[in-house]
Amino acid sequence: MASNTVHLTEAGLQKLKNELDHLRSVERPAISAAIAEARDKGDLSENAEYDAAKEAQGMLEMRISKLETLIANARVIDESRLDTSCVQILTRVSLKNKTTGKVVEYTLVSESEANLKEGKLAIGTPIAQALLGHKKGEVVDVKVPSGTIQFEILDISL
Repeated sequence: MASNTVHLTEAGLQKLKNELDHLRSVERPAISAAIAEARDKGDLSENAEYDAAKEAQGMLEMRISKLETLIANARVIDESRLDTSCVQILTRVSLKNKTTGKVVEYTLVSESEANLKEGKLAIGTPIAQALLGHKKGEVVDVKVPSGTIQFEILDISL
């Protein structure tokens, strides 16, 4: 299986490590206890509680495996070496929608750190992909399902 490098901030990597530690030390023992309790109730062939606990265990193990892979493939980005003359991962970009005049700000981050409520836009999104490599003052066309939106890049910073 090909490994895909995941670029993260130091804080993003730490968040993933904390989640993995929590899943291993808290969630995994809790599910094991739930399985043992359900097993003690008798016939496993008709025990819905046991089936639910086993399914939850499978989902947990899948999430743990995914986090382990993400952490193994993670590369922490040195923010001090980033160039803010053009849009790239970890840059904060201010955009003005040329049609509505609305100004928005996004920080381009890896998929695992994306959170629109915090203004963190995944690098793989159509908007981020369209912005990559462009400079302050440029107008960028972003293709969306309803057509094309034009954004003017007002500022690029860290």
